[in-house]
Amino acid sequence: MIASAVMLLVCAAAGAFVLISVRGTAEKYKTEEVVSTAVRVSYLIKRERLPPVILDEDVSAVQVVNPTGQIVSTSYDLSGRPRMAAFRPSESSAQESKIICRSPAYPDQCVIVVALRVPQSDGQWLAYAAGPEVPWYVSRELLMALIGSSLLLIGLTAFGTYQTVGKALSPVEAIADKLAVITTTDLGQRVPVPKYRDEIRRLAETANQTLDRAELAVEQQRRFASDASHDLRSPLTAMRTEIEEALLHPEATDWLVTGEALLDSLDRLQALVTDLLQIARLDAGAAPKLEHVDLADLAARELNRRQRKVDVDRELEPGVVIIGDRLRLARLLNNLLDNAERHATSLITVRVRLDREWGALEVVDDGTGIPADQREVVFERFTRLDAARSKDAGGTGLGLSIARQIAESHRGTLTIEDSSVGARFVLRLPMAASA
Repeated sequence: MIASAVMLLVCAAAGAFVLISVRGTAEKYKTEEVVSTAVRVSYLIKRERLPPVILDEDVSAVQVVNPTGQIVSTSYDLSGRPRMAAFRPSESSAQESKIICRSPAYPDQCVIVVALRVPQSDGQWLAYAAGPEVPWYVSRELLMALIGSSLLLIGLTAFGTYQTVGKALSPVEAIADKLAVITTTDLGQRVPVPKYRDEIRRLAETANQTLDRAELAVEQQRRFASDASHDLRSPLTAMRTEIEEALLHPEATDWLVTGEALLDSLDRLQALVTDLLQIARLDAGAAPKLEHVDLADLAARELNRRQRKVDVDRELEPGVVIIGDRLRLARLLNNLLDNAERHATSLITVRVRLDREWGALEVVDDGTGIPADQREVVFERFTRLDAARSKDAGGTGLGLSIARQIAESHRGTLTIEDSSVGARFVLRLPMAASA
C-alpha cells in the first residue's frame, strides 16, 4: 500500500507536469492561431474588402470595430452578438491577447481574445479574434491516456511490490511457523536458514543460536534436577534403611550408633540443601553487597574459625584489597578449603598475593592432584572424579561450581593451575581502585 501510494503521488506529479507543459504549448499554439485569424481580417480591412458578415469558414469568431467603436463586420457565428472585448493594444504594440471569461459575446466560457490594431486613413480600426481557451486537461484523449498509464503503473507497482515483499518475507513466515511449534520438550528443531546472505538470514542464524543456548540450558536444568534428585535421595534412603533396620530389631539396636548414622545423613542432606539454595540465589542474579575486602584479613578470619583437619600453611600478603561481597567470598574460600581438606594428605597452603592488577588467593593441597584434562570438569555441578569418590564421600558435588559462580559474579576467575604437588586453585579478582 505504501509503494502504491508513493507511485500514485509520483504519477500525479508527473501527470501534472505533463499537463502543465502540454497545456502551455497548446495555449501558445491556440493563441498563434487566433492571431493568424486576426491578421487575415486585417488584410481585408486594408484592401477595403470587408463585408458586414464574413462567411469564410476559415475565419470564425471575429469582430471588426471602427474608430467610433461600432461593430462594422463580424463572423457568421457572432452575428448579432455584442462586442466581445473592450481592451486595446498598447501604444508600443500592434496587438495584445487576453483570456477573458464571461465575455459579453461568450457569457458561458473563457476564450482567448486577440486585439489587432489596423491603422486606416480615418483612424485606428480594431480587429478582434477569439478562440476557446485550452482546458486544464488539454484534451480528453490526453487525460484518459495519463489516467490509464497511471493506473497501469500503480497496479504494476502494487503487484510487483506484493510479490517481492511476499517472496522476501516468506523466510520470516517459515521462521515464525517453525518457532510456533518448538516447545521446551522439543528444542532439537531449528528454523530454516535462507540461502541469501541478508538480514533475514542473520535473524534465522541468531534464532538458531538462541535455540542452541536454550536447549543447552534446558538440558543442564534437566541434568541438574536429575542429579539433585539422586543426591537428595541417597541420604534419605540411607536414613530410611537405618530406621527400618532399627525398628525390625529394636531390642538389638544400638540407638546411639543409629542416631549418629542418622545425623551423618542429615548433615549431608543439610549441606546439599544449603548448596542448592546458594546456587538458586546465584542463578537468580541476586546483587552482591559490595564493600572493600582485604583478602588477607578475610582468609585469616576464616582459617581462625575453622577446625583443622590437616595442617595449614599461611602466606598472606597484606594490603590486597578488592571490592566484593564478604559473605560470598567467605563461602567461596570455605568451599575451596573443604575440597582441599577432603583431598589433602597432610598439608594445605593458603596464599594471598598481588598479581599485577589482580588480587590472587590460592588454596593448594598436597593430595593426588587433578589431571589437566579434568580441570574444567570438576567445576560442573554434581561432578566428582571417579578416582576421588571414596575420599570425597562427604562432598555434594556443588562446592566448586558455587565457588566459580561467585568468582564470576565478582568479575573474577577461578581456575586450577599447575602445581608441583596436589591441586592448586587460584582465585583472581580485580583490585579496588582506591587500593
